[in-house]
Amino acid sequence: MPLDAATTAFLAEMAASGAKPIHESTPAEVRALGGMLADLYGPGPEVACVEDHHITTPTGDFAVRVIMPDNPRGIAIYYHGGGWVIGAINEYDTLGRKLATQTSCTVILPDYRLAPEHRYPTAVDDAYTALEWVAAHAEQLGGADLPIIVAGDSAGGNLATVTALRARDRNGPKLAMQVLVYPVTDADFDRPSYHNPENQLLLSRAGMMWFWDHYVPDVAQRSEPDAAPLQAANLAGLPPTFMLLAEVDVLRDEGEAYAARLKAAGVPIETKVYEGQMHAFFTLVHFPASAQAITDIAHAIDTHVFAHAA
Repeated sequence: MPLDAATTAFLAEMAASGAKPIHESTPAEVRALGGMLADLYGPGPEVACVEDHHITTPTGDFAVRVIMPDNPRGIAIYYHGGGWVIGAINEYDTLGRKLATQTSCTVILPDYRLAPEHRYPTAVDDAYTALEWVAAHAEQLGGADLPIIVAGDSAGGNLATVTALRARDRNGPKLAMQVLVYPVTDADFDRPSYHNPENQLLLSRAGMMWFWDHYVPDVAQRSEPDAAPLQAANLAGLPPTFMLLAEVDVLRDEGEAYAARLKAAGVPIETKVYEGQMHAFFTLVHFPASAQAITDIAHAIDTHVFAHAA
């Protein structure tokens, strides 16, 4: 299916701006572009409370933003995307507010440390530490008994499901659900979706390789489940999953492969492919497809987490 009108117009604007492809840029240049894109989104809806906190670890500190709606009924930890190299909680504030109001969940945005300054597994360690922090502070985040959901897009989807695997294997906090938005699940750049010329858009095969080179430069480590969850020997026992994929995306094949592995392992899994959409459509919150995806996530959370309480 052809790209929709919003995507086509956005790509034309990007081309006219003269911005370099990701793989020809420095991390600083790509981070600056992410900040510019955030200016397009506008402010998010008003919520009951927004607070920033700092989490201390043995290797350094990172921030978390708490976005709390009125009368939260769950807690959703949302790990931002950006190939483990770019992205910041300020850039995700609008999306976080939209998710909080539509899901009625307190949304937590961890500002996990980025590569190449902090390479693998720092982001994974920070992601899991954020889950432990949420579990320890649940009373202040809306209620000690509220269900906890992990979610994220792209590299953030990778961190969400790796966090779920760690929670399972370490007898960590119980998770009610995971929401994975076109997640990175493997480091195999030879899947058909990586080579499809139609998929070489905002994120390309070369761009994805650039991200991995900054995050996990040691190729041997890329097969570790903490880096590539598709390589995990066993996916049983993970929480119910809603996976959102973009039709025109280099990551589509590995997302579908991970969904198939989850289903084979007995994990309740619902997958939706958004036709005419490219990678990053979800976080471009001024796109109509992003608004639809947020609505779909809220419905999936209703179905998998809250239906029994209705």
